[in-house]
Amino acid sequence: MGRYVIRRLLQMIPVFLGSTFLIFVMVHALGDPVNALFGDRAPDPVVAQQIREQYNLDEPLWLQYLIYMGNLFRWDFGTTFNGQSVTSLLATAYPATIKLTAVAFTIEVIFGVGFGLISGLRRGGWSDNSVLIFTLIVISIPTFVTGYVLQYLVGVQWGILPATAGEDLSLESLLLPGIVLASVSLAYVARLTRTTVAENSRADFVRTAVAKGLPRRRVVLNHLLRNSLIPVVTFLGADLGALMGGALVTERIFNIHGVGYYLYQGIVRQNTATVVGFVTILIIIYLAANLLVDLLYAVLDPRIRYA
Repeated sequence: MGRYVIRRLLQMIPVFLGSTFLIFVMVHALGDPVNALFGDRAPDPVVAQQIREQYNLDEPLWLQYLIYMGNLFRWDFGTTFNGQSVTSLLATAYPATIKLTAVAFTIEVIFGVGFGLISGLRRGGWSDNSVLIFTLIVISIPTFVTGYVLQYLVGVQWGILPATAGEDLSLESLLLPGIVLASVSLAYVARLTRTTVAENSRADFVRTAVAKGLPRRRVVLNHLLRNSLIPVVTFLGADLGALMGGALVTERIFNIHGVGYYLYQGIVRQNTATVVGFVTILIIIYLAANLLVDLLYAVLDPRIRYA
């Protein structure tokens, strides 16, 4: 196991370098960030040149990337055009997004796996059809429509939950945006769980467990569900990073100043340091989540061994 983890960590290095360089190139391809800083006004050539020299924007792109990576090893993500440290923005934004993602991920796992298990065990019944129709509706509706509708009905009309979160990041204020953020992923998890549970319910190891006279609850939880979760865990691992990076729409609807809010501001203002810094952390989270998923395979299926 230890050798496998070390090998995976070494494999992550070229993936991390390639991903960050690609993001670096894509962000700079948006245009000249100095011209974007001045908007419709033509920048003074002297001032523009000073800004480019201050932020190394007059250097070749490959050299800018090397300077960025060198600073990154000192946990220095650069400085925005208004003089604010990107590291301080990360410290402000990520706790909010992590809280929102934790709420959304919990909802996704509990209800997604729960609905999928019920649907798979009662395939063809009314509960199965209800889950299929519900998940199809959720997948078909864009997230921003779901967000605004639930915000208006649950938050404004009925007053059940706060309509916006703002600076208050309590569980109550994050529950509604968490439901919106988890809705589409929850539907995919439910459908994926339903399919694997339905397939494994006819497997030999399940029939053997039933023939041995084990209680139905033990057969379902210890044998059927455990062996059906491997593809679900793979999806959840990839979706964890997607929830954090894809929270842009949800955070804007519910006025949460998290990763999505600062990424949007960075893209609109072509603030390269902000965009690259936030995406770099998302890449690290993606890689860590994938490693965790691979390690969970051995827990779910004892037949899997790592050399």
